[in-house]
Amino acid sequence: MDVTIIGTGNMARGIGSRLVSGGHAVTLLGTERSNAEALAADLGGSVSAGTVGDPIADDVVVLAVWYPVTLDVAQQAGSQLDAKVVVDISNPLDTETFEPIVPDAGSGAEELAAAVPGARVVKAFNTTFAGTLSSGEVSGHQLDVLLASDDADAKRTVASLVESSGLRAVDAGPLRRARQLEALGYLHMAVQEGLGTGYGSAVKIVG
Repeated sequence: MDVTIIGTGNMARGIGSRLVSGGHAVTLLGTERSNAEALAADLGGSVSAGTVGDPIADDVVVLAVWYPVTLDVAQQAGSQLDAKVVVDISNPLDTETFEPIVPDAGSGAEELAAAVPGARVVKAFNTTFAGTLSSGEVSGHQLDVLLASDDADAKRTVASLVESSGLRAVDAGPLRRARQLEALGYLHMAVQEGLGTGYGSAVKIVG
């Protein structure tokens, strides 16, 4: 499958590494083309580089950016996102106070869906840390990726990407469940200091 990742930070690296391991083709778009090219070279595989604002041809688009710029990036892409599967990985967070933000829409994913109504929004990867995605496991346990969306086909598409990349997809329900996923994502970050795991832990559902 062909996937565009907007962003060149740690999460773009982590998700990109998983997708490459699953044999998928990836296009990286960064604010600086040089950053995208450097990451593409590091990831290897079928990875190309471009700049935010370039035409988006792929059917799946991962917004691997911080919450404060997610809407700006999506709105810049505009109608290019119509009918595409758009993956929101963000956790609404005040970066100065490290306190969670609750958007008026209920979650960052629902806020995104309202801003780009033509897109098929799926919440995913917000409870996984970038470093753990590189290996796809923590202490021998396969990473869980929790998914929420109102579009069943879009959710299946992302689940297929997740599973083919060596991770386990867990269906968390409709897009409104993104509210709970974002709360869980924040909690996972908030316990890091006490655990001393350095963002190397994982949220795992065992049954």
